Amino acid sequence: MTKKTKYNIAIISFLLTLFVVFNGFIYTSNENENPIKLTGHALQGQRLWQENNCWSCHQIYGLGGYLGPDLTNVYSAKNKGPEYIKAFLNSGVKTMPKFNFSETEKEALVAYLKLLDSTGYFPNYNAKFKPNGWVELDYKK
Repeated sequence: MTKKTKYNIAIISFLLTLFVVFNGFIYTSNENENPIKLTGHALQGQRLWQENNCWSCHQIYGLGGYLGPDLTNVYSAKNKGPEYIKAFLNSGVKTMPKFNFSETEKEALVAYLKLLDSTGYFPNYNAKFKPNGWVELDYKK
């Protein structure tokens, strides 16, 4: 083996070791130790959200479809809230399909959207990206 080959193997070994250590640190970090957990009611709302393909038209934190509005903070938005959300669920306004949700299902979807709303604001222009990949959020509107 030549000196250059040994040098290349040493560099590749060092980089692989660094990669493994970095990933171990990132994926075992307790930095996000207390994630928000869905309540039973909000979990039912999430299930309804997924079963009815709400993602295909609406976004949460900017992820999802673009036919409807981003619903990250619809619960706390001015002139909106739980009654506003319920009114649109069965109305079929404009391009939104007309759903026939029961009152319990509407309450579950509202609980899901309320929980999502409590996780932060979108868009959050004051967010800071940390070197380890996490986003540090500024919860001020």
